[in-house]
Amino acid sequence: MPENQFGLVYADALTENVPGQVNLKTVSYLNTYGIEITANLYFPAGFDELKSYSAIVVAHPNGGVKEQVSGLFAQKLAEAGHVTLAFDAAYQGASKGEPRQTDRPANRVEDIRAAIDYLLTVKGVDAKRIGALGICGGGGYTIEVSKSDKRIKAVATISAFNTGRVRRNGFKDSQVDTILDRFNQASAARAKYATTGEVDYIGELLTHRTHFTQEQLEQIPAALYRDGTQYYGDTHYHPNSQSRYTAMSLQDLMTFDAEDHAELINQPLLMITGDISDTRYMTDSIFDKATGTDDKERIYIKGANHIETYWKPEFVSQEAAAVIRFFGEKLA
Repeated sequence: MPENQFGLVYADALTENVPGQVNLKTVSYLNTYGIEITANLYFPAGFDELKSYSAIVVAHPNGGVKEQVSGLFAQKLAEAGHVTLAFDAAYQGASKGEPRQTDRPANRVEDIRAAIDYLLTVKGVDAKRIGALGICGGGGYTIEVSKSDKRIKAVATISAFNTGRVRRNGFKDSQVDTILDRFNQASAARAKYATTGEVDYIGELLTHRTHFTQEQLEQIPAALYRDGTQYYGDTHYHPNSQSRYTAMSLQDLMTFDAEDHAELINQPLLMITGDISDTRYMTDSIFDKATGTDDKERIYIKGANHIETYWKPEFVSQEAAAVIRFFGEKLA
């Protein structure tokens, strides 16, 4: 991907602010925990703060940053006339917070709520027309927030990832018999940090762009992780994007589950996933348990795996059309 002044690495990204077109402004604000959040605010073409606009918060995947897929969809929604905000989660990307790559559900939930708080201060934003879009892990956390934050009038996800279920049970529930081992690992990591200040991490740290051979990729069995290694480490690499998370975060992650009380979602709901994606089961589980709304829709993108929904033009075009239609109708 060509570099640009905004650091965006997705296809057809903005390279400059041109009057009369979609414009981008990097902003910062404090969440209620006092952590400084950095975000990209997208304004639709011809934005006039004296007019009234719907606004949409876009939450990025686990390990992702605002310059990748969340920015892609924020830009596309801005092109459709919405004010949008793609932010870096606390402890991630350009946002503050130590230890780095702490990944606790309470933090991620607060990130989305704080993003809504900020949007309400933007002149021209209609507080009664706020939407939320979450991608991958951001999708699971957007589901969680929507249960209780009724400022969100419409909620959508793309390739939703239920982080708590996976950290607890393993991918595809393949490690249920070792749950206690992970709790012990998290507890030991917490004790180490308390006594030495040293942080244990899980997951490879991406420090530079790496080109992976087909042979290397084929050694990774799950399509999610195989495609993710290529996306984050090569084709859509960004220096702020890190695949690791603190081991002590498992104490909070493993007791979280986006499926719990999904019936509390009463807003219009759209969930999109690839029909052959190895994470489809997470979208299906949440969608089926979201019985509190009759206004819900599930879309399967034919032939798409999880990571492919982030960037493949033939899939992105279908997803963009769906979320633009959805928010256009529900936030009218």
